[in-house]
Amino acid sequence: MARSYDKLWKLLIDKKMMRTELREAAGISTNALAKLGKNESVQLIILEKICAVLDCDLSDIVEIIPDNKASSDNN
Repeated sequence: MARSYDKLWKLLIDKKMMRTELREAAGISTNALAKLGKNESVQLIILEKICAVLDCDLSDIVEIIPDNKASSDNN
């Protein structure tokens, strides 16, 4: 299964917040932020910290993409 954090980046735009501001407010590492930017896996605690800062739910920042859809998007 793949994941997409596009919802997170759109939410940041709506809140007029920069990625570095989110990183500092949530207390997450630059490495974790880089993984998010590449749609890579991060620990759930990272996502929880982001949700706390943005006052949102997990479904507001991440989308799980089934393997069959992810592979068809690559073709």
